[in-house]
Amino acid sequence: MKLASRLDHIDPFYVMECAKAASALAASPACDPAQGGSPMIFLNIGEPDFTAPPLVQAAAQAALQAGRTQYTDANGLAPLRQALSDWYASRFGLTIDARRIVITAGASAALQLACLALFETGDEVLMPDPSYPCNRHFVAATGATARLLPAGPEHRFQPDAATVAAAWTPATRGVVLASPSNPTGTSITPEALEAIARTVRANGGVTIVDEIYLGLSYDDRFSQSALALPDGLGEQVISVNSFSKYFSMTGWRLGWLVLPEPLVGAVEKLQQNLYICASTVAQHAALACFAPDSLAEYERRRAAFRERRDVVVPALNAMGLTVPVMPDGAFYAWADCSAFSDDSWQFCLDVMNEAHVALTPGKDFGPAAASRYVRLSFANSLPQLEEAMNRLALFLRRRESQASRA
Repeated sequence: MKLASRLDHIDPFYVMECAKAASALAASPACDPAQGGSPMIFLNIGEPDFTAPPLVQAAAQAALQAGRTQYTDANGLAPLRQALSDWYASRFGLTIDARRIVITAGASAALQLACLALFETGDEVLMPDPSYPCNRHFVAATGATARLLPAGPEHRFQPDAATVAAAWTPATRGVVLASPSNPTGTSITPEALEAIARTVRANGGVTIVDEIYLGLSYDDRFSQSALALPDGLGEQVISVNSFSKYFSMTGWRLGWLVLPEPLVGAVEKLQQNLYICASTVAQHAALACFAPDSLAEYERRRAAFRERRDVVVPALNAMGLTVPVMPDGAFYAWADCSAFSDDSWQFCLDVMNEAHVALTPGKDFGPAAASRYVRLSFANSLPQLEEAMNRLALFLRRRESQASRA
């Protein structure tokens, strides 16, 4: 069987390869407390340990019991689009016409739809290195090329306008950014984001911003959407968002786009043909996300994630796994392991096998510093995180002791 050549441009998702290895080890006697083992602590996957709150679960059950399971409009339930519009107003002070909001089958489908509507073979799309790997693969699936722009800690692991301008070629069609970012948890400063958007507009391109972690911002300076950019820039930005992270609905596969008005019809046509609509039950359930009790619960969870960050990052810094930029959002720490290893992949394997802590090597997120950094997700309970920090510190002391005896 001959496979399509586009697969040649899509790398394996190493996060999931690591997850499979960690799960296999977790099922072995070495991780079985009954046999003297220590259970695996999973800090490798970006999934909140919180599930959908009670009102959301009840809304899903009510939709099923009432038989509200038929296809919705391709762009989503009108009440859900309006609820999101109202949320932008109350949370960010933004006036977003509900007609510009398109409900999708997760943020992944949202970004795929945007890429299919805008990019084609021969195009180039700029994005930072490090960045979430699937974002560049959505670009590659259209036949376009993702060009990675190395971004170090001095720039918060984010690109700036000068870098974008210098990289722009006649083939460049736009940029895909993420703020806050996976894997670094860092956001683009408002000034830098505005400068990038102006540069892109001046070159006739499009700015796509992945904002799926925006609800989990911990610093007021970075907690504003790109849709708020001045001088009409915000109305031209494409914002990608999701119910998975802040709203704790990872497996429900529900996201949304906020689009410039001229793109709404094009994306609707793609949705109609590719998968008709997002899950009807998930959409009815998501309406309950905006109930006051649900919103209050989400804010409690955001505070819990911040507390976890404030435990994990200082602990990592103290043991020499330096986090050069404090994450201001999401639930990731991007830690430098170069003091202990020149190969983050092997380092993560050693930590997994010896300390029974699963981390993610930098290999997924771009080549610029793939061997130097590891990603740790603090989307786990505080007791688990504290135990993981103790195990990591012990592992590193043992490694240093072995090195001194060699």
